[in-house]
Amino acid sequence: MATSSQQIGKFVHSLAAKQPTPGGGAAAAVGAAIGASAASMAAAYTQRKKDIESGAAAKAQALIDSIHLEDLLKVADDDAEAYADLQRTWKDSSLSDEDKASIEARALAVPTTLVEKCHSHILAIQEFLPHCNPNIISDAKVGIHQLAGAARAAFQTVMVNKPSVDERKRLHGLLQEIRQAEDELLKPDE
Repeated sequence: MATSSQQIGKFVHSLAAKQPTPGGGAAAAVGAAIGASAASMAAAYTQRKKDIESGAAAKAQALIDSIHLEDLLKVADDDAEAYADLQRTWKDSSLSDEDKASIEARALAVPTTLVEKCHSHILAIQEFLPHCNPNIISDAKVGIHQLAGAARAAFQTVMVNKPSVDERKRLHGLLQEIRQAEDELLKPDE
């Protein structure tokens, strides 16, 4: 059953079971979707009359439009499919080296894409924060923290799939930018 069609309780229990999928990659994707949802909700509440007049509502709508929750949830299913194919490469001696390389590349691409999506969403939310309805800004910040955790989790899945040194460095750079965004949110009020 597609992750997006499952109740959260069923997904959580499936994740906890002794079975190969869903696994860490799916957990990261669902975490990202939850974070993006929290930020979207904050943007949805930034639609008051004064938000429309100040232009904040337009910025909020732009954030909402940039977040595609189904795409994030689909990563959970893509991860399960990529892992199943990867397991096949360990057992099926009839696969060509070219087929194995293609499957391995996809297993790496799925979590890499999730790190990139989390990074992109975090930057968009960070840009929106000064315009957010102050009564619900904590939810937008929750979105950043949840997406940051999802990005770090996806990075661990990337690492299992043995990326090149250059790719590791590039993704680590994205994680550093994410950390900076989080650090800004965690500064005590002065």
